[in-house]
Amino acid sequence: MADGRDAAEGSNARASTRRRRRTWLKRKEKWLVSLGVVLHAVYMLSIFDIYFKSPIVHGMDLVRPRFSAPAKRLVLLVADGLRADKFFESDSDGNFRAPFLRSVMREKGRWGVSHARPPTESRPGHVAIIAGFYEDPSAVTKGWKANPVEFDSVFNRSRHTFSYGSPDIVPIFCAALPHTTWNSYPHEFEDFATDASFLDEWSFDQFQSLLNRSKEDQKLKELLLQDNLVVFLHLLGCDSNGHAHRPFSSIYLNNVAVVDSIAERVYNLLEDYYKDNRTAYVFTADHGMHDKGSHGDGHPSNTDTPLVVWGAGVKHPKPVSNHSDCSFRFVDDHMHDAPTPKEWGLHGVERVDVNQADIAPLMSTLLGLPGPVNSVGSLPLDYIDMTKEDEVEAVVANSKQILNQFLRKSQTKEANSLYFKPFKPLADYSSLLDQIEDLISNGDYETARKLSEDLRDLALKGLHYFQTYDWLMLMTVIILGYIGWMTYILLHVLQSYTPLAGYMFRKEQTDHPTDNTRKVQLCGCLFLGLLSIVLFMERSPPLYHAYTSMTVFLWTQIFSEYRFIKALWKELHGRRINYFVKILATGAFSVFILEFLVNSFTERKLYTWCFLVSGVVSFLYLLKSIPRRSGIPIFACAACWFLSVFTLMPAEIPDNNRLVIWSGVMIIMIGVAARLLDLRTEGKYWLSICNHDKKKPKFPMLFQLQALLVGLSSIMVSISTSHRTEKQELLAVHQIINWSIAGFSMILPLFSANGLLSRLTSIFLGFAPTFLLLSIGYEAVFYGALSLVLISWILVENTLIYSSKVKRLSSSFSDMEDNVILDGRYLQLSDVRIPLIFMVLFNVAFFGTGNFASIASFEISSVYRFITVFSPFLMAALLIFKLFIPFLLVICVFSAITKLNRLPRLACYFLVILFSDVMTMHFFFLVRNTGSWMEIGNSISHFGIMSAQVVFVLLLFALTNIYTKDIDIGSVDRSSRKAM
Repeated sequence: MADGRDAAEGSNARASTRRRRRTWLKRKEKWLVSLGVVLHAVYMLSIFDIYFKSPIVHGMDLVRPRFSAPAKRLVLLVADGLRADKFFESDSDGNFRAPFLRSVMREKGRWGVSHARPPTESRPGHVAIIAGFYEDPSAVTKGWKANPVEFDSVFNRSRHTFSYGSPDIVPIFCAALPHTTWNSYPHEFEDFATDASFLDEWSFDQFQSLLNRSKEDQKLKELLLQDNLVVFLHLLGCDSNGHAHRPFSSIYLNNVAVVDSIAERVYNLLEDYYKDNRTAYVFTADHGMHDKGSHGDGHPSNTDTPLVVWGAGVKHPKPVSNHSDCSFRFVDDHMHDAPTPKEWGLHGVERVDVNQADIAPLMSTLLGLPGPVNSVGSLPLDYIDMTKEDEVEAVVANSKQILNQFLRKSQTKEANSLYFKPFKPLADYSSLLDQIEDLISNGDYETARKLSEDLRDLALKGLHYFQTYDWLMLMTVIILGYIGWMTYILLHVLQSYTPLAGYMFRKEQTDHPTDNTRKVQLCGCLFLGLLSIVLFMERSPPLYHAYTSMTVFLWTQIFSEYRFIKALWKELHGRRINYFVKILATGAFSVFILEFLVNSFTERKLYTWCFLVSGVVSFLYLLKSIPRRSGIPIFACAACWFLSVFTLMPAEIPDNNRLVIWSGVMIIMIGVAARLLDLRTEGKYWLSICNHDKKKPKFPMLFQLQALLVGLSSIMVSISTSHRTEKQELLAVHQIINWSIAGFSMILPLFSANGLLSRLTSIFLGFAPTFLLLSIGYEAVFYGALSLVLISWILVENTLIYSSKVKRLSSSFSDMEDNVILDGRYLQLSDVRIPLIFMVLFNVAFFGTGNFASIASFEISSVYRFITVFSPFLMAALLIFKLFIPFLLVICVFSAITKLNRLPRLACYFLVILFSDVMTMHFFFLVRNTGSWMEIGNSISHFGIMSAQVVFVLLLFALTNIYTKDIDIGSVDRSSRKAM
């Protein structure tokens, strides 16, 4: 009796211990996930503090020009989304699309290419043109916001500005200015189903009516006759038509002629109105347009925009001459003396390229206004027709304005730094200014001009120096933070999901936290306090405190685990050499896969080789492991080879509605095959994944309904697209049907049978209608190909389980009493394959049909079956959801496979995050701040994607858990346990 009572008490004590351990583990997992989300969100912001801090500083004085204004008024015409080559080149008949502006380039003014800097979006582009500085890439998030004017601009300095155009652009610069007259059309006018050139005509009509009203309104006429006036017409047609119809379409190319006609009509209107030859004209674009109908990145089709300047104060055309400054490069890394394409037909006329921010000081100089105080543009003298003395004064004013920004940044940094390192080349700037004034007084204008330009270049370098002043400190903190996070995650996985978990928990019962642990935590707090005081004294931004706090906290937590690290070292020290060989081999293979994934971000074709090899390996393994003759090895090989084709295809997805429709047929066929496999296959080999011995489903016709919705979505792809193309409108009834199909189909998987294969088939069919309605070409086929590979992965894992079930069961049951894991068995070294395969498939979902890392990869025409009226946030949400659908499939299968293997899903999630952060660290070192802006932009976006992966993978895990949480795995364990 006593022995029985002791045994019962011991059993109760062990059960109580396991319960406490599980409660502790569950609490720690929630805390660790929250910490990971916060940490990655904070560290992701570091790239903007390190590489792209806002260049705006306040408190500088205006630099008043010491020369008379060449022009009384200036007209700025911005053709939104007009790329340079489509503007300059001729059509197929040899006729040029912009005859008026072409005559201006040959007879009246100067021309060139204005080089934009990413992000090539509307707001940053217009800020560069009108304010003269480049907003940091985070400005892309403000792209369509009508923010109040928070920086100086040419409009601010003008006596009055008249502005007409888009509601997304004009209010940004004019809404908060008292000396403006402006108007914009309603958002509803921006309908991508129509020819948007009427928007350009609207802007012209508004300006024309203004001049007509002035004939009766004496006050308005007096205002129009004053000097320092700016007229800004924003012409959105090319941008809207480029998005909707692509830049090589007849609608876009005809819009170029419309823009040229408006420029001619504005010129004739003003020359007839004033008759004083005192008006200057600037025609340009904020960004170009990619062949896909998108923009945002650093591709030359997005950064090269036309620039034509003529009128008062502008030089006339010159024959081609050689430039001396051949080493100079523009902000998009193009050479100064880039050859002019023959197709442009302008070889005899000198081309003067500029950086986009140079247009602001050009306009200020033509009007005789102080330059915008935040401008970093360099005055392009080849456009200005002034005397030598006035030229020098204009360059001096430009140089002083940039120098004032440098001095302000230097003073601010010196006042806030405990140890200040000045920019030595400008330590004696005042003597340079005195020298320039002496040269001007003595009439040596050429030397004064060169010295002023040298001073301007030094001031720009000084601005860059203070823009990157904190780089070394920030990069050190962030790198230590990432290493600390990865170390802490690894310790947690070893502590909580391996056999060490039970061993260490028993140790904790007998060895309570010692004074040494408290000492480590106290030292961490003191060190953090010291760093915080230093940062506070230097008036560092709040995020600097967040970076250092995260890093110190993580390393304090790591050192607090010194007892576990010590125990781990002892545990490893007693192992045989074979164990270390296995660990090293697994580590080397993992690093190889991760480096492969890093390189795949720049070379998509690597996935082709990956899946060709995977097909062969899976074929040989399945052929060896499956106990009887089967077509599964051939299927797995064919599926991998089929998917390998897609990364050879161009990232620019061509329109092919017929392919989308037939993809719907293919998806239904895949669904039917999976359904037959689920219901008709017999034998214990399939017991884990099939549903044939389950009870009758609640909704027996669910599969047929889902297949019907896939077919209906294929029909709607054809109907809605053809009607929109022919009638240039999206019918409301088509819109309602498409939204209804997409929404209803994604709910249906929740009502499917909970067998593994039946639930996954239902999820596949549930998201297919939405994906088809958002598809325009071969990406619809990719959806089916990816699903075939995911089925192959399930079959391979099922084969692994079946062929090694006795070994797996013995290893998991032997320590069942100590097993405190919430939802499965302990991790084994071989389980590393599952997060690695997940990461490969997850990244294939990124790059299988394009380059997600590029803003230009967002194909806006994908949303036209749901919405055509311009609504940036809804359109962006639809595009992102389309890109997320393949990820949802991959994560659903990943969750099912963790259940199939009885693995704790959060353990696998933490391994995914660990591997992702290894890649994040690599990308952090690959971030560039030199070279072409396309390379710089891509390197930053790669780092941002990997940093964000922990957040959106977690969100997708939570979303897919709705579909996968009740998947029931058929058990092969009971029969095996009896045999054992």
